[in-house]
Amino acid sequence: MKGSPFRGRGGLAKRIIPCLDVKDGRTVKGVNFVDLRDAGDPVELAWNYSNQGADELVFLDITATVERRKTMVELVKAVARQINIPFTIGGGINEIADADALLNAGADKISINSAAVRNPKLIDELAAAFGVQFVVIAVDTRRIDDKNIVHLNGGRLPTERQTLEWILEAESRGAGEILLTSMDHDGTKAGFDNGLLKTVNDAVHIPVIASGGAGKVEHFVNVFERTNVDAALAASVFHYGEILIPDLKRALQSNKIEVRI
Repeated sequence: MKGSPFRGRGGLAKRIIPCLDVKDGRTVKGVNFVDLRDAGDPVELAWNYSNQGADELVFLDITATVERRKTMVELVKAVARQINIPFTIGGGINEIADADALLNAGADKISINSAAVRNPKLIDELAAAFGVQFVVIAVDTRRIDDKNIVHLNGGRLPTERQTLEWILEAESRGAGEILLTSMDHDGTKAGFDNGLLKTVNDAVHIPVIASGGAGKVEHFVNVFERTNVDAALAASVFHYGEILIPDLKRALQSNKIEVRI
């Protein structure tokens, strides 16, 4: 896996990834996974981010697992018609058929979270069916009694799994990438959880996407300098125009962090 084309440690450019949490066909954003407010039309936002210079996009149907609703194939088709950068879609993917429908509709990668923890063999099956490069494992983590614990169902349900242990298992089963969200930092705009991110990134050989806590440009500089993760993901700072991707990339470049301009 060390030779993966997705791996940033070999000098590949760091990626900036806007995340669009989708509920009932609209983009929403909350704080610590609650208090959701509308952030716009996901297809329009995707087009805008593609033009701004985003490297990839992630769409998460945040209520799909809870409501047992399949992720929206029609949304994937609409987005695929509008943009020419890779995008990942997640939410409610429980079996090979779900992933197959999304990839056929135009998604580049699929993300699984709750379903993978409940049925770890699903990772093996997806990797065997589509290739590891298509399989992103999303991990929502929160500190409980000084341990980082994996949470399911959009962060509502704590598990018995410790975060690093689960990520290492996911990698061994064929995960191609880890999307790691610190629920303690999510929506706070106080910065990424650099301690946890560095621990995880040092332990795995697949790309890690940092998620949760971006509030200003320096937070992106810090996460790349301190943890060497491959990508940084954010939502509200992009959705509400607080940080523009071209400005962010210029700032990263001026700090000698390699990005695609």
